Amino acid sequence: MPKTTACEPLSFTEAARGVVAMARLAGERHWVPATSGNFSVRIDHARAALTATGADKARLTEADVIEAEISGAKHPRASAEAPLHLMRYAVDPSIGAIAHIHSLPATILSRAHERAGFFRLEGWELLKAFSGIKTHETVLDIPIVPNDQDTDRLAALIEERLAEAGPVPGYLISGHGLYTWGASAGDAIRHMEAFDFLLTAELQQERAR
Repeated sequence: MPKTTACEPLSFTEAARGVVAMARLAGERHWVPATSGNFSVRIDHARAALTATGADKARLTEADVIEAEISGAKHPRASAEAPLHLMRYAVDPSIGAIAHIHSLPATILSRAHERAGFFRLEGWELLKAFSGIKTHETVLDIPIVPNDQDTDRLAALIEERLAEAGPVPGYLISGHGLYTWGASAGDAIRHMEAFDFLLTAELQQERAR
């Protein structure tokens, strides 16, 4: 999954609609229980639209979306996890949207495999749903990082781990859930769906052993 050129700029309204679309889908799939999760769409090189703190993602409206500076002062309505979004945008200009969900398989497997430091996805046809992957004969080692309430520190650790891992479409936080991204909100939605299927299949396989 090679990096591409920077994303085309969007208006705040266009970006907010993408945030709402991701959040509403996640709510329908029960991936964001109890107002958990967060979503964002890049506006341009300097700004992004993010879900505001405390918003119910399953019932999100554009009023629940804020405009934040990627490398500037913290927005007063930004969630605690905003740094995990904003640092990803700062590091990789090809990222246009980021989704964070608390799906059950992602949360369980992140705890079960925390000691290994990664979770391997290999041989599944649906790996081709991730941007840039053309064959099921692919091995993806998805990084797992320990949870940390200091999200600035956590964001820095995540970027270190991602730099070591090479191109991957997401990562897991132990006991917390999944972060995934794409060039657009549509790509991020596809990646959420692919991860949920793949991690559900892996969890069922583990339980059957």
